[in-house]
Amino acid sequence: MPAPITTSAGAGAASVGDARAQRSALTLLASLFFMWGFITVINNTLLPHLRSVFDLSYTQTTLIESVWFIAYFFASIPSAKLIEAIGYKKSMVTGLLIMAAGALLMIPAARIPSYGVVLTALFIIASGITLLQVAANPYVAVVGPPETASSRLNLVQAFNSLGTTLAPLFGGYLILSRSASGNAEAGHVMTQAERLADAQSVQLPYFIVAVVLVLLAVVIGRYKLPDLGGSSRQAAAGERRKQSLWKHRNLVLGIPAIFIYLIAEIGVSNLFINFVSDPKIGNLTHAQASNYLFLLWGGMMVGRFVGSFWMRKVDPGKVLAIFSSLAFVVMVVTVFASGPAAMWSLIAVGLFHSIMFPTIFTLGIKGLGALTEEGSGLLVMAIAGGALVVVQGILADKFGLQISFLLTAVCELYVLFYALWGSKVTAEEEPVALEAQSAPAE
Repeated sequence: MPAPITTSAGAGAASVGDARAQRSALTLLASLFFMWGFITVINNTLLPHLRSVFDLSYTQTTLIESVWFIAYFFASIPSAKLIEAIGYKKSMVTGLLIMAAGALLMIPAARIPSYGVVLTALFIIASGITLLQVAANPYVAVVGPPETASSRLNLVQAFNSLGTTLAPLFGGYLILSRSASGNAEAGHVMTQAERLADAQSVQLPYFIVAVVLVLLAVVIGRYKLPDLGGSSRQAAAGERRKQSLWKHRNLVLGIPAIFIYLIAEIGVSNLFINFVSDPKIGNLTHAQASNYLFLLWGGMMVGRFVGSFWMRKVDPGKVLAIFSSLAFVVMVVTVFASGPAAMWSLIAVGLFHSIMFPTIFTLGIKGLGALTEEGSGLLVMAIAGGALVVVQGILADKFGLQISFLLTAVCELYVLFYALWGSKVTAEEEPVALEAQSAPAE
């Protein structure tokens, strides 16, 4: 007989199966978080590369990342509907296969080469990641005790950061170090032959990524992942009709918190290589700068492991307030300092950004009860805020790259506001009795 589980009013979480099944599921989910972090940050080495290949302005360069995050806006609601129809596990497998298809499309995009096809391929990859985000983030929140939801999500997000930490080394070695643009000195004008050769250098990395994604899809497809089951989803649907998302301040203000935070995170990571390569800052080649991007993402990984441990004892809202305050300080230093001080302050913001997304996410769904899935979908849709990184590109073109990081500093202030006041729960839904299955019904 299936064991009963309960959606907690305190965190909108449910305990699924026994502790061993939970740990096993989290281990597998950590691999998903690793892969979508890895493939997302390959873009950070790809962007300066494409800027040289297609001779793009900062605005056009950041538009590439904007297309990536626009996918979150368009794909989030369909993803939630798909999960409701086929369940978590099949949705995760589908997301991985969509990502693999987009990665394979990068191969003809490089051979042509075509800026438009590159944008299309990245949109497809991002749509697959959106499906994974909508499925995996709330699943992590419900696959254990509600009081440790923030700690748990920070832990698996640390593996996401492990992927983002290793990706610059992978991209730097297989893309930047093997290209003329990656090893060129500042001011070098590339020939047409060099541009074509550089465009084709992305084929091998994305082929490798596609193969790994397909293999991971096969593993998850064969894995007995604990699932809430169809009857649970129907029960929760009945409760949702009686309740309203909009009376939950922590969710209503959490949606813009995710949106605004993504502008900050993506602006820093996308423009990092160009910034530290500047003769007045780090005076590095793009290939050399990618090694420092490794430190930026490594700081996020360390911060998430530390944050996961810290939040077992300290209120997540307080931790978020401390980290957002320190992020604001280092971004002000980045804007007004020069040389190594500006470079290392920008690297340091990775440490302080580390816990922001998973902590805002779990604070945003706290107390939603049966509304947790809809709330999660809206928070994932807010990741589309990363598309507004193009605003920083416009500021960089008009006022200078260093001044454009004032936008990041302002974003940190909103996260601080959310931590101190906006994340407070104003209403909690009643627990909803659900039915768990030790093996998937899908």
